[in-house]
Amino acid sequence: MQQNGSTEYKPEAKVLKMAAANGTAAPHTNGGNAKMTGILVGEQGNCNRSEEVRFLQECFNLMITEGYVKPLDGDCKVINFKHPKDLKQAMDLEIRDEPETHDQLLELCRDVFANSVKVGHPQFYNQLFAGQDTYGLAGSWMTECINESQYTYEVAPVFTLMEQEVMKKLRELCGYTKGDGIFCPGGSTANMYGINLARYQLNNDYKIKGTFGSKPLVIFASDQSHYSVLKGAAFLGIGTENVIKVKTDSSGRMLPSSLEEEILAAKARDTIPLVVVGTSGTTVLGAYDPLDKIADVCEKYGIWFHIDAAWGGGALLSKKYRHYLNGIERSDSMTWCQHKMMGVQLQCSAFLLNGKDDLMARGMSAKAKYLFQQDKFYDVSYDTGDKSLQCGRKVDAFKLWLMWRAKGNRGFEAEIDHKFAISRYFADLVKEREGFELVMEPQCTNVGFWYFPLCLRNEERTPEFWQRLHKVAPQIKQGMVQSGTMLIGYQPNGSFVNFFRIIFANARVTRESVGFVLDEIDRLGRDIQV
Repeated sequence: MQQNGSTEYKPEAKVLKMAAANGTAAPHTNGGNAKMTGILVGEQGNCNRSEEVRFLQECFNLMITEGYVKPLDGDCKVINFKHPKDLKQAMDLEIRDEPETHDQLLELCRDVFANSVKVGHPQFYNQLFAGQDTYGLAGSWMTECINESQYTYEVAPVFTLMEQEVMKKLRELCGYTKGDGIFCPGGSTANMYGINLARYQLNNDYKIKGTFGSKPLVIFASDQSHYSVLKGAAFLGIGTENVIKVKTDSSGRMLPSSLEEEILAAKARDTIPLVVVGTSGTTVLGAYDPLDKIADVCEKYGIWFHIDAAWGGGALLSKKYRHYLNGIERSDSMTWCQHKMMGVQLQCSAFLLNGKDDLMARGMSAKAKYLFQQDKFYDVSYDTGDKSLQCGRKVDAFKLWLMWRAKGNRGFEAEIDHKFAISRYFADLVKEREGFELVMEPQCTNVGFWYFPLCLRNEERTPEFWQRLHKVAPQIKQGMVQSGTMLIGYQPNGSFVNFFRIIFANARVTRESVGFVLDEIDRLGRDIQV
Protein backbone atom coordinates (compact mmCIF):
# COMPACT_ATOMS: atom_id res chain seq x y z
CA MET A 1 0.00 0.00 0.00
CA GLN A 2 1.43 3.33 -1.05
CA GLN A 3 1.52 6.37 1.18
CA ASN A 4 -0.27 9.50 -0.04
CA GLY A 5 1.69 12.61 0.95
CA SER A 6 2.18 12.57 4.72
CA THR A 7 -0.67 10.14 5.34
CA GLU A 8 0.74 6.79 6.51
CA TYR A 9 -1.15 3.57 5.94
CA LYS A 10 -2.00 2.08 9.33
CA PRO A 11 -3.80 -1.23 8.86
CA GLU A 12 -4.76 -1.61 12.55
CA ALA A 13 -6.35 1.83 12.64
CA LYS A 14 -8.20 1.03 9.43
CA VAL A 15 -9.58 -2.21 10.86
CA LEU A 16 -10.77 -0.38 13.98
CA LYS A 17 -12.53 2.28 11.90
CA MET A 18 -14.20 -0.37 9.76
CA ALA A 19 -15.40 -2.20 12.86
CA ALA A 20 -16.83 1.00 14.35
CA ALA A 21 -18.61 1.90 11.09
CA ASN A 22 -20.16 -1.56 10.91
CA GLY A 23 -21.29 -1.43 14.52
CA THR A 24 -19.21 -4.46 15.43
CA ALA A 25 -16.83 -4.90 18.32
CA ALA A 26 -13.26 -3.86 17.69
CA PRO A 27 -10.65 -6.58 17.59
CA HIS A 28 -9.30 -7.79 20.95
CA THR A 29 -12.32 -6.61 22.96
CA ASN A 30 -14.52 -8.31 25.45
CA GLY A 31 -16.43 -5.45 26.96
CA GLY A 32 -15.41 -3.20 29.81
CA ASN A 33 -15.33 -5.90 32.46
CA ALA A 34 -12.96 -8.29 30.72
CA LYS A 35 -10.09 -9.74 32.71
CA MET A 36 -6.70 -8.67 31.43
CA THR A 37 -5.00 -11.57 29.66
CA GLY A 38 -2.82 -12.15 26.64
CA ILE A 39 -5.98 -12.69 24.54
CA LEU A 40 -8.73 -10.49 25.94
CA VAL A 41 -7.95 -6.83 26.43
CA GLY A 42 -9.94 -3.71 27.25
CA GLU A 43 -12.72 -2.20 25.16
CA GLN A 44 -10.39 0.40 23.66
CA GLY A 45 -9.13 -1.98 21.01
CA ASN A 46 -5.35 -2.25 21.10
CA CYS A 47 -4.75 0.41 23.78
CA ASN A 48 -3.73 -2.36 26.17
CA ARG A 49 -1.13 -3.82 23.84
CA SER A 50 1.37 -2.66 26.44
CA GLU A 51 -0.01 -5.32 28.80
CA GLU A 52 0.61 -8.01 26.23
CA VAL A 53 4.14 -6.73 25.70
CA ARG A 54 4.69 -6.72 29.46
CA PHE A 55 3.54 -10.35 29.63
CA LEU A 56 5.93 -11.34 26.84
CA GLN A 57 8.81 -9.50 28.51
CA GLU A 58 8.17 -11.17 31.86
CA CYS A 59 7.79 -14.55 30.19
CA PHE A 60 11.04 -13.95 28.30
CA ASN A 61 12.82 -13.06 31.55
CA LEU A 62 11.44 -16.25 33.08
CA MET A 63 12.80 -18.29 30.18
CA ILE A 64 16.22 -16.68 30.50
CA THR A 65 16.44 -17.38 34.23
CA GLU A 66 14.69 -20.73 34.62
CA GLY A 67 15.31 -22.24 31.21
CA TYR A 68 18.82 -21.01 30.49
CA VAL A 69 20.90 -19.56 33.34
CA LYS A 70 19.98 -21.89 36.20
CA PRO A 71 20.29 -25.18 34.27
CA LEU A 72 23.60 -24.18 32.65
CA ASP A 73 25.01 -23.15 36.03
CA GLY A 74 23.75 -26.36 37.63
CA ASP A 75 21.85 -24.12 40.06
CA CYS A 76 18.87 -26.47 40.22
CA LYS A 77 18.02 -30.15 40.21
CA VAL A 78 18.09 -32.00 36.92
CA ILE A 79 14.57 -33.18 37.74
CA ASN A 80 12.02 -32.64 40.50
CA PHE A 81 10.44 -36.03 40.05
CA LYS A 82 6.80 -36.65 40.94
CA HIS A 83 4.71 -39.68 40.09
CA PRO A 84 1.99 -38.91 37.52
CA LYS A 85 -0.87 -38.80 40.03
CA ASP A 86 1.14 -36.50 42.30
CA LEU A 87 2.13 -34.20 39.43
CA LYS A 88 -1.52 -33.92 38.38
CA GLN A 89 -2.36 -32.77 41.89
CA ALA A 90 0.61 -30.40 42.14
CA MET A 91 -0.12 -28.58 38.87
CA ASP A 92 -3.33 -26.91 37.79
CA LEU A 93 -3.82 -28.40 34.33
CA GLU A 94 -7.58 -27.91 33.89
CA ILE A 95 -8.78 -25.89 30.91
CA ARG A 96 -11.69 -23.61 31.87
CA ASP A 97 -14.26 -21.36 30.22
CA GLU A 98 -12.82 -18.15 31.65
CA PRO A 99 -9.35 -16.83 30.78
CA GLU A 100 -6.58 -16.44 33.33
CA THR A 101 -4.83 -13.22 34.24
CA HIS A 102 -1.30 -12.58 33.06
CA ASP A 103 0.01 -13.08 36.57
CA GLN A 104 -1.73 -16.44 36.80
CA LEU A 105 -0.32 -17.46 33.42
CA LEU A 106 3.20 -16.54 34.53
CA GLU A 107 2.76 -18.62 37.66
CA LEU A 108 1.67 -21.57 35.54
CA CYS A 109 4.77 -21.09 33.38
CA ARG A 110 6.93 -21.17 36.50
CA ASP A 111 5.28 -24.46 37.46
CA VAL A 112 6.13 -25.87 34.04
CA PHE A 113 9.81 -24.97 34.44
CA ALA A 114 9.88 -26.30 38.01
CA ASN A 115 8.52 -29.70 36.99
CA SER A 116 10.37 -30.17 33.69
CA VAL A 117 13.65 -31.99 33.10
CA LYS A 118 16.58 -29.61 32.69
CA VAL A 119 18.31 -31.00 29.59
CA GLY A 120 20.80 -28.11 29.65
CA HIS A 121 22.05 -29.16 33.09
CA PRO A 122 25.65 -30.46 33.13
CA GLN A 123 24.44 -33.69 34.77
CA PHE A 124 21.87 -34.62 32.10
CA TYR A 125 23.26 -37.57 30.11
CA ASN A 126 20.05 -39.52 29.55
CA GLN A 127 19.40 -39.12 25.81
CA LEU A 128 21.26 -38.58 22.55
CA PHE A 129 20.73 -34.83 22.94
CA ALA A 130 21.72 -32.51 25.76
CA GLY A 131 22.92 -29.04 26.56
CA GLN A 132 21.68 -25.59 25.65
CA ASP A 133 23.27 -23.62 22.83
CA THR A 134 22.91 -19.85 23.05
CA TYR A 135 22.66 -19.24 19.32
CA GLY A 136 20.44 -22.23 18.63
CA LEU A 137 18.09 -21.01 21.35
CA ALA A 138 18.01 -17.53 19.80
CA GLY A 139 17.28 -19.13 16.43
CA SER A 140 14.42 -21.14 17.94
CA TRP A 141 12.88 -18.03 19.46
CA MET A 142 13.15 -16.12 16.18
CA THR A 143 11.65 -19.02 14.25
CA GLU A 144 8.65 -19.14 16.59
CA CYS A 145 8.25 -15.36 16.42
CA ILE A 146 8.27 -15.22 12.62
CA ASN A 147 6.10 -18.37 12.50
CA GLU A 148 6.46 -19.18 8.82
CA SER A 149 5.67 -22.55 7.30
CA GLN A 150 8.30 -23.68 4.86
CA TYR A 151 6.53 -25.06 1.84
CA THR A 152 6.80 -22.27 -0.73
CA TYR A 153 9.26 -19.49 -1.41
CA GLU A 154 6.54 -16.86 -1.30
CA VAL A 155 5.74 -17.54 2.39
CA ALA A 156 9.28 -18.33 3.57
CA PRO A 157 11.75 -16.61 1.20
CA VAL A 158 14.71 -16.18 3.56
CA PHE A 159 14.33 -19.60 5.16
CA THR A 160 14.02 -21.34 1.80
CA LEU A 161 17.41 -19.98 0.75
CA MET A 162 18.91 -20.77 4.16
CA GLU A 163 17.73 -24.39 3.98
CA GLN A 164 19.32 -24.80 0.57
CA GLU A 165 22.60 -23.32 1.82
CA VAL A 166 22.68 -25.57 4.88
CA MET A 167 21.74 -28.64 2.83
CA LYS A 168 24.56 -27.89 0.42
CA LYS A 169 27.05 -27.73 3.31
CA LEU A 170 25.78 -30.99 4.83
CA ARG A 171 26.06 -32.79 1.50
CA GLU A 172 29.61 -31.51 1.06
CA LEU A 173 30.55 -32.96 4.46
CA CYS A 174 29.14 -36.32 3.30
CA GLY A 175 31.06 -36.21 0.05
CA TYR A 176 27.85 -35.87 -1.99
CA THR A 177 28.95 -33.71 -4.94
CA LYS A 178 25.31 -33.08 -5.89
CA GLY A 179 21.93 -34.18 -4.69
CA ASP A 180 18.90 -33.15 -2.72
CA GLY A 181 17.47 -33.27 0.77
CA ILE A 182 15.05 -31.81 3.26
CA PHE A 183 14.66 -31.22 6.99
CA CYS A 184 12.35 -33.67 8.75
CA PRO A 185 10.62 -33.93 12.15
CA GLY A 186 13.28 -36.42 13.28
CA GLY A 187 15.62 -39.24 12.31
CA SER A 188 12.82 -41.81 12.23
CA THR A 189 11.04 -39.86 9.50
CA ALA A 190 14.29 -39.34 7.62
CA ASN A 191 14.91 -43.10 7.62
CA MET A 192 11.43 -43.57 6.17
CA TYR A 193 12.30 -41.14 3.39
CA GLY A 194 15.28 -43.32 2.50
CA ILE A 195 13.22 -46.51 2.44
CA ASN A 196 10.42 -44.92 0.43
CA LEU A 197 12.73 -43.43 -2.20
CA ALA A 198 14.59 -46.73 -2.49
CA ARG A 199 11.23 -48.34 -3.26
CA TYR A 200 10.32 -45.67 -5.82
CA GLN A 201 13.72 -45.99 -7.49
CA LEU A 202 13.25 -49.75 -7.69
CA ASN A 203 9.83 -49.47 -9.33
CA ASN A 204 7.99 -46.20 -9.97
CA ASP A 205 4.66 -48.05 -10.04
CA TYR A 206 4.83 -48.63 -6.28
CA LYS A 207 3.89 -44.97 -5.77
CA ILE A 208 0.70 -45.21 -7.81
CA LYS A 209 -0.38 -48.82 -7.56
CA GLY A 210 1.10 -49.78 -4.19
CA THR A 211 2.82 -53.06 -3.45
CA PHE A 212 -0.22 -55.27 -4.14
CA GLY A 213 0.85 -58.25 -6.20
CA SER A 214 4.53 -57.54 -5.68
CA LYS A 215 6.95 -60.03 -4.26
CA PRO A 216 7.85 -59.12 -0.66
CA LEU A 217 10.37 -56.30 -0.32
CA VAL A 218 13.18 -56.86 2.18
CA ILE A 219 15.13 -54.37 4.33
CA PHE A 220 18.51 -55.27 5.82
CA ALA A 221 19.75 -53.57 9.00
CA SER A 222 22.06 -54.62 11.81
CA ASP A 223 20.80 -56.17 15.02
CA GLN A 224 21.90 -52.93 16.71
CA SER A 225 19.97 -50.66 14.33
CA HIS A 226 17.39 -48.13 15.48
CA TYR A 227 13.81 -49.29 15.99
CA SER A 228 12.62 -46.72 13.44
CA VAL A 229 13.58 -49.19 10.71
CA LEU A 230 10.92 -51.57 12.01
CA LYS A 231 8.40 -48.75 12.38
CA GLY A 232 9.17 -47.51 8.88
CA ALA A 233 8.61 -51.00 7.47
CA ALA A 234 5.24 -51.17 9.21
CA PHE A 235 4.20 -47.65 8.21
CA LEU A 236 5.17 -48.10 4.56
CA GLY A 237 3.38 -51.43 4.24
CA ILE A 238 6.54 -53.48 3.83
CA GLY A 239 5.99 -55.38 7.07
CA THR A 240 8.24 -55.87 10.07
CA GLU A 241 8.76 -59.53 9.19
CA ASN A 242 10.60 -58.31 6.11
CA VAL A 243 13.25 -56.47 8.13
CA ILE A 244 16.25 -58.77 8.33
CA LYS A 245 18.51 -58.15 11.32
CA VAL A 246 22.11 -58.74 10.24
CA LYS A 247 24.64 -60.05 12.76
CA THR A 248 27.20 -57.71 14.31
CA ASP A 249 30.68 -58.17 15.72
CA SER A 250 31.63 -57.91 19.39
CA SER A 251 31.69 -54.10 19.10
CA GLY A 252 28.20 -53.85 17.61
CA ARG A 253 29.23 -53.27 13.96
CA MET A 254 27.44 -54.96 11.07
CA LEU A 255 29.29 -57.92 9.59
CA PRO A 256 29.47 -57.48 5.78
CA SER A 257 29.88 -61.22 5.31
CA SER A 258 26.63 -61.84 7.21
CA LEU A 259 24.92 -59.13 5.15
CA GLU A 260 25.84 -60.89 1.92
CA GLU A 261 24.59 -64.21 3.30
CA GLU A 262 21.24 -62.64 4.20
CA ILE A 263 20.90 -61.05 0.76
CA LEU A 264 21.51 -64.37 -0.96
CA ALA A 265 19.03 -66.06 1.37
CA ALA A 266 16.41 -63.41 0.57
CA LYS A 267 16.90 -63.94 -3.14
CA ALA A 268 16.59 -67.70 -2.65
CA ARG A 269 13.22 -67.11 -0.93
CA ASP A 270 12.13 -65.18 -4.05
CA THR A 271 11.88 -61.89 -2.20
CA ILE A 272 13.25 -58.54 -3.41
CA PRO A 273 16.21 -56.95 -1.58
CA LEU A 274 15.14 -53.30 -1.26
CA VAL A 275 17.57 -51.38 0.91
CA VAL A 276 20.48 -51.88 3.27
CA VAL A 277 20.47 -49.56 6.30
CA GLY A 278 23.91 -49.03 7.76
CA THR A 279 24.28 -47.28 11.12
CA SER A 280 26.86 -44.66 12.03
CA GLY A 281 26.55 -44.39 15.79
CA THR A 282 24.17 -47.01 17.15
CA THR A 283 21.84 -45.89 19.92
CA VAL A 284 23.19 -48.05 22.72
CA LEU A 285 26.78 -49.03 21.92
CA GLY A 286 27.63 -46.10 19.65
CA ALA A 287 28.95 -48.45 16.97
CA TYR A 288 29.93 -47.32 13.46
CA ASP A 289 29.23 -49.89 10.76
CA PRO A 290 32.04 -50.47 8.18
CA LEU A 291 30.48 -48.37 5.42
CA ASP A 292 33.02 -49.05 2.68
CA LYS A 293 32.64 -52.82 2.97
CA ILE A 294 28.85 -52.56 3.13
CA ALA A 295 28.92 -50.34 0.03
CA ASP A 296 30.87 -53.07 -1.78
CA VAL A 297 28.08 -55.55 -1.05
CA CYS A 298 25.34 -53.09 -2.07
CA GLU A 299 27.08 -52.30 -5.36
CA LYS A 300 27.61 -56.00 -6.06
CA TYR A 301 23.89 -56.73 -5.78
CA GLY A 302 22.49 -53.38 -6.93
CA ILE A 303 20.79 -52.51 -3.64
CA TRP A 304 20.09 -49.01 -2.31
CA PHE A 305 22.44 -48.11 0.55
CA HIS A 306 20.96 -45.80 3.20
CA ILE A 307 22.95 -44.71 6.27
CA ASP A 308 21.35 -43.86 9.58
CA ALA A 309 23.86 -41.35 10.96
CA ALA A 310 21.24 -39.64 13.12
CA TRP A 311 23.49 -39.86 16.16
CA GLY A 312 27.05 -40.30 14.91
CA GLY A 313 26.96 -38.00 11.89
CA GLY A 314 28.48 -35.17 13.88
CA ALA A 315 31.88 -36.85 13.53
CA LEU A 316 31.93 -35.62 9.93
CA LEU A 317 32.76 -32.15 11.28
CA SER A 318 35.98 -33.42 12.86
CA LYS A 319 39.17 -34.15 10.96
CA LYS A 320 40.18 -36.41 13.84
CA TYR A 321 37.04 -38.57 13.97
CA ARG A 322 35.42 -38.42 10.53
CA HIS A 323 37.23 -41.64 9.60
CA TYR A 324 34.44 -43.48 11.42
CA LEU A 325 32.25 -42.65 8.42
CA ASN A 326 34.73 -43.53 5.66
CA GLY A 327 32.71 -44.67 2.67
CA ILE A 328 29.68 -42.49 3.34
CA GLU A 329 30.14 -40.83 -0.04
CA ARG A 330 29.23 -44.18 -1.62
CA SER A 331 25.78 -44.29 -0.02
CA ASP A 332 22.56 -43.35 -1.82
CA SER A 333 21.04 -41.45 1.08
CA MET A 334 21.53 -40.71 4.75
CA THR A 335 19.87 -39.49 7.94
CA TRP A 336 21.62 -36.93 10.14
CA CYS A 337 20.06 -35.35 13.25
CA GLN A 338 21.77 -32.05 14.01
CA HIS A 339 19.82 -31.82 17.28
CA LYS A 340 21.90 -34.68 18.62
CA MET A 341 25.70 -34.51 18.58
CA MET A 342 25.81 -31.04 17.00
CA GLY A 343 23.69 -29.63 19.83
CA VAL A 344 21.02 -27.80 17.80
CA GLN A 345 17.69 -27.27 19.56
CA LEU A 346 15.05 -29.90 18.93
CA GLN A 347 14.05 -30.50 16.29
CA CYS A 348 16.66 -30.40 13.52
CA SER A 349 17.06 -33.53 11.39
CA ALA A 350 18.14 -33.78 7.77
CA PHE A 351 17.49 -36.35 5.07
CA LEU A 352 20.21 -36.16 2.39
CA LEU A 353 20.15 -37.67 -1.08
CA ASN A 354 23.28 -38.43 -3.09
CA GLY A 355 22.72 -37.30 -6.70
CA LYS A 356 19.36 -38.29 -8.23
CA ASP A 357 18.45 -34.61 -8.33
CA ASP A 358 14.76 -34.93 -9.24
CA LEU A 359 14.02 -38.20 -7.43
CA MET A 360 12.44 -36.58 -4.38
CA ALA A 361 10.24 -34.34 -6.53
CA ARG A 362 9.02 -37.35 -8.53
CA GLY A 363 8.82 -39.83 -5.69
CA MET A 364 7.18 -37.62 -3.05
CA SER A 365 5.09 -35.02 -4.90
CA ALA A 366 1.31 -34.79 -5.04
CA LYS A 367 1.24 -31.60 -7.16
CA ALA A 368 -1.44 -29.76 -5.17
CA LYS A 369 -2.58 -26.97 -7.53
CA TYR A 370 -3.74 -24.63 -4.77
CA LEU A 371 -0.22 -24.42 -3.33
CA PHE A 372 2.36 -25.46 -5.90
CA GLN A 373 1.12 -23.61 -8.98
CA GLN A 374 3.52 -23.76 -11.91
CA ASP A 375 2.56 -20.37 -13.39
CA LYS A 376 3.82 -18.16 -10.54
CA PHE A 377 5.83 -15.07 -11.41
CA TYR A 378 9.02 -16.36 -9.70
CA ASP A 379 11.19 -19.46 -10.13
CA VAL A 380 8.97 -22.25 -8.73
CA SER A 381 11.92 -24.59 -8.29
CA TYR A 382 12.33 -22.82 -4.95
CA ASP A 383 8.93 -24.16 -3.79
CA THR A 384 10.35 -27.19 -2.01
CA GLY A 385 7.33 -28.30 -0.01
CA ASP A 386 5.97 -30.79 -2.53
CA LYS A 387 8.92 -33.12 -2.03
CA SER A 388 8.21 -33.22 1.70
CA LEU A 389 5.98 -35.77 3.40
CA GLN A 390 4.54 -32.86 5.39
CA CYS A 391 2.54 -29.86 4.27
CA GLY A 392 3.04 -27.41 7.11
CA ARG A 393 6.72 -27.61 8.05
CA LYS A 394 8.63 -25.84 10.79
CA VAL A 395 11.73 -23.89 9.84
CA ASP A 396 14.53 -26.01 11.33
CA ALA A 397 17.41 -24.85 9.15
CA PHE A 398 17.59 -21.37 10.69
CA LYS A 399 18.74 -22.60 14.12
CA LEU A 400 21.55 -24.59 12.53
CA TRP A 401 22.47 -21.76 10.14
CA LEU A 402 22.70 -19.22 12.97
CA MET A 403 24.83 -21.57 15.08
CA TRP A 404 27.14 -22.24 12.13
CA ARG A 405 27.60 -18.53 11.49
CA ALA A 406 28.28 -17.96 15.19
CA LYS A 407 30.83 -20.79 15.53
CA GLY A 408 32.20 -21.30 12.05
CA ASN A 409 33.48 -24.68 10.90
CA ARG A 410 36.32 -24.51 13.42
CA GLY A 411 34.02 -23.84 16.36
CA PHE A 412 31.78 -26.77 15.52
CA GLU A 413 34.81 -29.02 15.03
CA ALA A 414 36.19 -28.00 18.44
CA GLU A 415 32.87 -28.89 20.10
CA ILE A 416 32.71 -32.31 18.43
CA ASP A 417 36.33 -33.02 19.35
CA HIS A 418 35.59 -32.03 22.96
CA LYS A 419 32.64 -34.43 23.18
CA PHE A 420 34.73 -37.32 21.87
CA ALA A 421 37.64 -36.37 24.16
CA ILE A 422 35.51 -36.14 27.29
CA SER A 423 33.97 -39.54 26.51
CA ARG A 424 37.46 -41.07 26.34
CA TYR A 425 38.44 -39.30 29.56
CA PHE A 426 35.37 -40.69 31.30
CA ALA A 427 36.11 -44.20 29.99
CA ASP A 428 39.59 -43.94 31.52
CA LEU A 429 38.07 -42.88 34.86
CA VAL A 430 35.82 -45.93 34.77
CA LYS A 431 38.76 -48.24 34.13
CA GLU A 432 40.71 -46.73 37.03
CA ARG A 433 37.89 -46.62 39.59
CA GLU A 434 37.18 -49.57 41.89
CA GLY A 435 33.69 -50.96 41.48
CA PHE A 436 33.31 -49.81 37.86
CA GLU A 437 33.91 -51.66 34.60
CA LEU A 438 33.58 -50.71 30.93
CA VAL A 439 31.27 -52.76 28.74
CA MET A 440 33.57 -51.98 25.76
CA GLU A 441 35.86 -49.25 24.54
CA PRO A 442 33.79 -46.36 23.16
CA GLN A 443 33.52 -45.64 19.44
CA CYS A 444 31.07 -42.74 19.40
CA THR A 445 30.54 -40.66 22.56
CA ASN A 446 28.42 -43.33 24.26
CA VAL A 447 30.15 -44.99 27.20
CA GLY A 448 28.63 -48.18 28.61
CA PHE A 449 29.69 -49.36 32.05
CA TRP A 450 28.67 -51.50 35.00
CA TYR A 451 28.77 -50.56 38.66
CA PHE A 452 29.34 -53.29 41.26
CA PRO A 453 28.09 -52.61 44.80
CA LEU A 454 30.15 -53.94 47.71
CA CYS A 455 28.07 -57.11 47.93
CA LEU A 456 29.22 -58.21 44.44
CA ARG A 457 32.84 -57.11 44.27
CA ASN A 458 34.44 -60.35 45.42
CA GLU A 459 31.87 -62.73 43.95
CA GLU A 460 32.55 -65.29 41.25
CA ARG A 461 30.97 -64.22 37.96
CA THR A 462 28.46 -67.02 37.59
CA PRO A 463 25.08 -66.78 35.82
CA GLU A 464 23.57 -65.99 39.22
CA PHE A 465 26.10 -63.14 39.66
CA TRP A 466 24.98 -61.52 36.40
CA GLN A 467 21.32 -61.92 37.35
CA ARG A 468 22.03 -60.07 40.59
CA LEU A 469 24.01 -57.36 38.79
CA HIS A 470 21.06 -56.89 36.42
CA LYS A 471 19.08 -55.48 39.37
CA VAL A 472 21.67 -52.87 40.37
CA ALA A 473 21.30 -50.21 37.67
CA PRO A 474 17.52 -49.78 38.07
CA GLN A 475 17.92 -49.17 41.82
CA ILE A 476 20.68 -46.59 41.30
CA LYS A 477 18.62 -44.91 38.56
CA GLN A 478 15.70 -44.63 40.98
CA GLY A 479 17.99 -43.01 43.53
CA MET A 480 19.38 -40.42 41.12
CA VAL A 481 15.92 -39.54 39.75
CA GLN A 482 14.36 -39.14 43.19
CA SER A 483 17.26 -37.04 44.43
CA GLY A 484 17.35 -35.06 41.18
CA THR A 485 21.15 -35.06 41.01
CA MET A 486 21.57 -36.42 37.47
CA LEU A 487 19.96 -38.49 34.72
CA ILE A 488 21.76 -41.39 33.02
CA GLY A 489 20.09 -44.19 31.09
CA TYR A 490 20.54 -47.92 31.53
CA GLN A 491 19.54 -50.97 29.51
CA PRO A 492 20.43 -54.57 28.69
CA ASN A 493 21.84 -55.28 25.24
CA GLY A 494 22.22 -58.69 23.69
CA SER A 495 24.00 -60.92 26.20
CA PHE A 496 24.86 -57.95 28.44
CA VAL A 497 22.78 -57.45 31.57
CA ASN A 498 21.69 -53.95 32.56
CA PHE A 499 24.49 -51.40 32.26
CA PHE A 500 24.63 -47.62 32.37
CA ARG A 501 24.91 -45.77 29.07
CA ILE A 502 26.20 -42.24 29.51
CA ILE A 503 25.89 -39.93 26.49
CA PHE A 504 28.21 -37.01 25.85
CA ALA A 505 26.25 -34.60 23.67
CA ASN A 506 26.70 -31.43 25.76
CA ALA A 507 29.59 -29.22 24.71
CA ARG A 508 29.68 -27.60 28.17
CA VAL A 509 30.46 -30.81 30.09
CA THR A 510 33.77 -30.64 31.96
CA ARG A 511 36.13 -33.11 33.59
CA GLU A 512 34.87 -31.96 36.97
CA SER A 513 31.23 -32.57 36.10
CA VAL A 514 31.89 -36.09 34.79
CA GLY A 515 33.95 -36.93 37.87
CA PHE A 516 30.83 -36.24 39.94
CA VAL A 517 28.99 -38.98 38.01
CA LEU A 518 31.17 -41.75 39.43
CA ASP A 519 31.08 -40.29 42.92
CA GLU A 520 27.30 -40.05 42.88
CA ILE A 521 26.77 -43.57 41.51
CA ASP A 522 29.09 -44.92 44.20
CA ARG A 523 27.19 -42.99 46.87
CA LEU A 524 23.82 -44.28 45.66
CA GLY A 525 24.89 -47.86 44.99
CA ARG A 526 27.68 -48.83 47.35
CA ASP A 527 25.46 -50.47 49.97
CA ILE A 528 22.80 -51.92 47.68
CA GLN A 529 21.94 -55.54 48.49
CA VAL A 530 20.92 -57.76 45.56
